[in-house]
Amino acid sequence: MIFGKKGRERFSEAVTGFETAVLERDGDRSESAFQQLYQHFADASGQELAQAAPRLAALLPEVPTGARGTVAVVVGACVERGADATVCAPHVFEGLAENLAGVQRFCERWQATGGGDFLDPGETGADVFDRVGTEETLSWIALPQWEMAGVAMLNHASVRTALTAERRDALLTALRSVEEVSGHDFKCLAYALLVLDEPLVVLHRPTGTGYALRMSGIGDNFQLHTLLADVLIGGGHVPGTAPSAEEAAVCRDQPGQVLTTGAFNLVTPGGEWVWNEGTPSDIPVVDGVRLLVLDPAPYQRSWPSGRFFPHMTGSLVLDRVLGAEEAGRLLASCVTKES
Repeated sequence: MIFGKKGRERFSEAVTGFETAVLERDGDRSESAFQQLYQHFADASGQELAQAAPRLAALLPEVPTGARGTVAVVVGACVERGADATVCAPHVFEGLAENLAGVQRFCERWQATGGGDFLDPGETGADVFDRVGTEETLSWIALPQWEMAGVAMLNHASVRTALTAERRDALLTALRSVEEVSGHDFKCLAYALLVLDEPLVVLHRPTGTGYALRMSGIGDNFQLHTLLADVLIGGGHVPGTAPSAEEAAVCRDQPGQVLTTGAFNLVTPGGEWVWNEGTPSDIPVVDGVRLLVLDPAPYQRSWPSGRFFPHMTGSLVLDRVLGAEEAGRLLASCVTKES
């Protein structure tokens, strides 16, 4: 207990020392204080982390480019240990946007200076700094760190719902541009930005029934598929074999993965397949709400049931069962295609 208290005191002192050194533009003291901060992080209490995270997040614009991503990761780690994500997220997203802008410049200069295969951010050498530029190369190297920090924020529904559509679209557009040009995949960040917290209408074609649900924190359509089977089959609304309690739990908030078997074929109102490998954002919006059709599974398919984002709570809640007339009207407008 005494050791833990000392560790917390040292952590707080290191945060204050780092903050002061950064604001005074003292590189040596900043580096020394950050090493102390990192060393004592594990011993810090939840209260200490809750106090430190907003200070470190607000400090991000003052931190030099080369270290900014590392500090963002520390902010994300504080959030994962209970600090308020909603306070930290705006600073992290601002830093992420600036970093992506730097990475876009890196990609442009890389192509303008001869092109070729992009090196992995972790394998970028000194010659790249000379070829492309210091700030741009540091941005490229730091992108995986900003990805981790961004996902740590987006694990929280309060952050996702507060994120404006403009900010989300801008981050996604910049990220996709970087992925297309560089050939590197930053799937975790892309999928986290695509997570939806909104209504979903589902039509079960074999029974002619429909359901209004609300989804939150669902990272991919494997997770959605399992939760749909749990809510609709497990709830006694449609026939079929429901997933076990454990299969459903790991898709909500429990750790681990459990083998599950698909119950449906997910399709759009236009008859196109909605692949399990995609995200719920692939489901089209019809009259202001996403509309999904469930057909019989054309073949048996199994996968490890679980969450794409282990720290993100998944939820799918049935709000109401559609009336027969409403469900029939919606189904009548949906296309049936042969598999």
